[in-house]
Amino acid sequence: MCLIRYIILIVVFLIVEIQPQGKVIVINADVPIQPASVDYIQSGIAKSIEENAECLIINLNTPGGLLKSTRVIVTEFLQSEIPVVVYVYPSGSQAASAGVFIAMAAHIAAMAPGTNIGAAHPVSLMGAQDSIMMEKATNDAAAFIRTIGEKRKRNIEWGEDAVRKSLSITETEALELNVIDIVAKDLNDLVGQLDGREVEITDGIKTLQTKDAEVVTLDMTFAQKILSILSDPNIAYILLMIGIYGLFFELYNPGAMFPGIVGGICLILAFYSMHALPINYAGLALILLSIILFILEIKIVSHGALSIGGVIALFLGSMMLIDTESILEAMEISMELIILIVILTAAFFLFAISLGIKAQRRKPATGPEGIVGEKGITVTKLSPSGEVSVHGEFWKAESLDGDIKKGESIEVMEIANLILKVKKVN
Repeated sequence: MCLIRYIILIVVFLIVEIQPQGKVIVINADVPIQPASVDYIQSGIAKSIEENAECLIINLNTPGGLLKSTRVIVTEFLQSEIPVVVYVYPSGSQAASAGVFIAMAAHIAAMAPGTNIGAAHPVSLMGAQDSIMMEKATNDAAAFIRTIGEKRKRNIEWGEDAVRKSLSITETEALELNVIDIVAKDLNDLVGQLDGREVEITDGIKTLQTKDAEVVTLDMTFAQKILSILSDPNIAYILLMIGIYGLFFELYNPGAMFPGIVGGICLILAFYSMHALPINYAGLALILLSIILFILEIKIVSHGALSIGGVIALFLGSMMLIDTESILEAMEISMELIILIVILTAAFFLFAISLGIKAQRRKPATGPEGIVGEKGITVTKLSPSGEVSVHGEFWKAESLDGDIKKGESIEVMEIANLILKVKKVN
């Protein structure tokens, strides 16, 4: 009986020993910071709380993103009920611009060898900015980073220099300057170094127990992946232009169906993208105005004035389409894409205009006017009246230069009251 008890105790002990001591949730934020990133990180925090995980690790690699989304993420970190670890990983990754704020706001900040952090200075995306606006944006960003640094007890001076002087440092420099807490070569190394660390969360001090923890990766949902793709300003811009062209072709050629269907779908997706992006409606209005000007050029002869106006409106509207709340943000439409779209649009409408001008100059091919200048033969003698055959049709005709014998070649000079005025062709 005692032997059985000993066996049961040994089995229970072994089961307890081989079971993971905890769980660590991992998400991969390898995208610009935008609404899809916010939703992904929020779902990661919620999943970690639901699973009672030891912590949430965010593998971060970002060039920056939207300031509004960054503030939401930072707020989530500061109010999180579970420790959040931001890990700039893998080697070659960066935490630039908005990524600096996110990394410094984490309970524990870590970097892999060969990564960098910094360059958070506000930059102009649309050319030179007013000096007062630049100063306001810089001061706001500096205050934001100071608040985070004070809360997480990180190097406030470096954080402010990263904003004001656009400093960027390596992982070893970041560790020496108390910008981050850990340098880890990979995820397993990071999990091992996290064990036993104490972090302050909303409920108090928590000691991480990550030794032998189960590491679970949480991928983006299908909806989050779609939102991430559509949140790209370049994708939104392309969808908008395809949608506008599709509806234009459908209205210009009713019943084609396909352009209208494709255009409608693309416009709906574009509006969905714009809902997630900071859109400048003045820029959108300029794009719509450019299309109207191009259409008018086809209908009205302006000797290219409307087309030039359309090209200028399209170019300016495309540049203004993304209206970031701060010049700190790194969301923009590629200038190469804008130039390509403007050139293709201008080329298409100029081609359509040239066809319209040629059609206007072309001699009428149908109706009474279309027969003037055509040649035929006399069916009867014209003295001076008679009948002629033109294009296989019989017409009453009158000679303008005397009698013309039957079977002679003639040319139609004019038409009056359905009677052809003809001359003999030598």
